[in-house]
Parts: sequence; C-alpha cells; structure tokens
Amino acid sequence: MAETRNDALIHDQDAGIERLLEIMRRLRDPQTGCPWDIEQDFDSIAPYTIEEAYEVADAIERRDWPELEEELGDLLLQTVYHTAMGEEDGRFSFQSVVRNISDKMVARHPHVFGDESRDKSAEQQTADWEKIKAAERAGKAQGGTLDGVAVGLPALLRAYKLQKRAARVGFDWPQVEDVIAKITEEATELVEARDTLTQAEVTEEYGDLMFVMANLGRHLGVEPEAALRAANAKFIRRFNGVEARLAAQGKTPSDSDLAEMDALWDDVKRAERS
Repeated sequence: MAETRNDALIHDQDAGIERLLEIMRRLRDPQTGCPWDIEQDFDSIAPYTIEEAYEVADAIERRDWPELEEELGDLLLQTVYHTAMGEEDGRFSFQSVVRNISDKMVARHPHVFGDESRDKSAEQQTADWEKIKAAERAGKAQGGTLDGVAVGLPALLRAYKLQKRAARVGFDWPQVEDVIAKITEEATELVEARDTLTQAEVTEEYGDLMFVMANLGRHLGVEPEAALRAANAKFIRRFNGVEARLAAQGKTPSDSDLAEMDALWDDVKRAERS
C-alpha cells in the first residue's frame, strides 16, 4: 500500500518538494534504487554541488531566465541529495536543515521579525549583522576572527572574504594608495623571484601578488571573483571575434600569427565600442 502511495507521489507534478524528496529516497534505496546514486557519498557529490552553483551564477550573468529556472532546480537537487545522505546516517534531515536556516534568518533580522527598529542605515544593518554572526561563531567555539570562512571556496573569493573579516577588526590598509604601493612591491618581488628563486618560491610570490590584488578589489568595491568571471567572458567574446574574422578569410588561428591576430583583436574591440 505504501509503495502505491509513493508511486502516486512520484508522478504527482503538483506535489512540490515532497515529490523530490521521495524521488531521492527511491534513487538511494539500497534494494531498488539506482546503482550510481546508491554509491555516492558527501565527498563524491560535493564537486557537483559547486559546479551547479557556478552554473546558476552563469545563467544569471547571461540573463537566461529559462536556463536559470533549470539550474536552480539542479542546485536544489544537490541540497536534497546531501540531506538524504544525512538522514540515512541519522545526522540531519531536509526538515532540520529548513528549520535551522529559518531560525537563523529570523534571529539575524530582529528589525523585521522582532522588536528592533528598521529606522537605520544599510551600513548600520550590516554592522548589526556582523555582530550577530560573531555571536553565532562564539557559540560554535569559533573564537578566531577568520574562523568559519569556508575552505572550499574558490581561492580568489576566499582571499576576499578573509580580508573583509580581518578589516572588520581594524587589520587593513587605511588608504587604497597603500594597497597599490603593496602591489608594486609584490610585483617587483615576483620579477626578481623569476630569475633568482626556485619554482616554489616563484609560486609563493605570485600568490602574494594575487592576494593583494584581491584586497585592491575590496578597497575599490569590486568583488574579484565576479570581475575575473566578467574578464573571462570578455576574452572569450573577443577571441571568438578574432576567429570569426579569420574564418571569413578562410583561415584559422593556426594559419595566422600574433601580429595578425593582435590587429584583429583591436578591430573587435573597436567594433564593440562603436
């Protein structure tokens, strides 16, 4: 009888999240589920979760709303996947995850759900938010300023977040000019390291330069991960333009040279600006 009820739920297009949860339970069923899904664990699924989050961001940047709808579903599936495995291990469930995030949002917005006044600036609300999060970290025995900045973040984004966290306690350059001077210093050290140091030391100096570049983005109000994604997209768009112009001549990049491609690159840039 329960099997019939579950089958009905699986095919009920109006059943919402309960339908998806049941689909995942069936996929993970040790006796009748999908062999691939049964074999997965948190570690094997985590890379897919990260990939789906990036695909959501990509759809947003391209303003592709039908694709965004699909990608949000893929990302939701990742949450359902992890909570199904958590439930199997007796660690947590989908409902406990929903309860925890709901409690957190209510606690972090006392000016909306509590008796605090909403009559304050966005800057003050941000400061209050950080105080609440600091108290949460203290409750989790995360006493250090940098505790809780996720290790699994992309390195550039993590650098940005680490610097923001340090700046909140006063560990920061006071002027953007100070950051630019540090970039000049690190770039000089990198050039010197290229000729005199080991590859490991060159890598370290390059990492230092990247870290300070992320800090410059923060001082300029630029999120470096987003800026680099935009730069990647611009490079792809312009290089595609170079290839298209070469193809119109019956050529490929392999048939060309740097001088010709550089001239075509400038032509693509001029066309974009006009």
